[in-house]
Amino acid sequence: MQSSVQRHLQRLWHGSDERWKFFRQWLRHPRATAAISPSGPHLVRSMIAEMPADARRVIELGPGTGVMTRAILARGVKPDDLLLVELNPEMCQYMHNAFPTLRVCCADARELVSKCLDSGFSDGGAADVVLSSLGLLSMPRDLQTGILKAAFDSLGPDGCFIQFTYGPACPVPREVLDELGLHATRGATVLRNVPPATVFVFRRNRSRAIVPRSTRC
Repeated sequence: MQSSVQRHLQRLWHGSDERWKFFRQWLRHPRATAAISPSGPHLVRSMIAEMPADARRVIELGPGTGVMTRAILARGVKPDDLLLVELNPEMCQYMHNAFPTLRVCCADARELVSKCLDSGFSDGGAADVVLSSLGLLSMPRDLQTGILKAAFDSLGPDGCFIQFTYGPACPVPREVLDELGLHATRGATVLRNVPPATVFVFRRNRSRAIVPRSTRC
């Protein structure tokens, strides 16, 4: 006979709470899931704050349980102008159910160009922003290169790639930035996130130095 504690743990494990859903996926797929819990509200706000004022078309990589997705929509991005790309099939199905009006692709981020075409997202033009919750820091360089190349192939000339990472250092090595002709700008350091995180913005063909802005939240 199960104890009340066992029943409670089972309800948590099989429940719909986003934090537990995220944690379960991390336990099942620790290498594919970048964090053990969704991004906190301070980090989400810092990511959204880096979006250019005139940004209209957005791609989100690794939406997880949709914490960032809700903030993107709340900022005024229309459902037709948003594409979600999630590698984890269970998370992808969750996002389909939670956001039935959005384009949700279950795919590797390196397939982004073809997914933009296949989903019809490209019909509206190139993206203005790619918002990424992927664990770039822990990826091998060839995987980082493939993801960033696909992202910038999907962005317009002035488009940017916004990424958070745990810790203060840029998650992409200088060699990868140089190979792709990119530069990184350091945004907010969010100490109130668990764990603390830093936002970086990547753009094409500018000074290749990482420019600190010393913003803390």
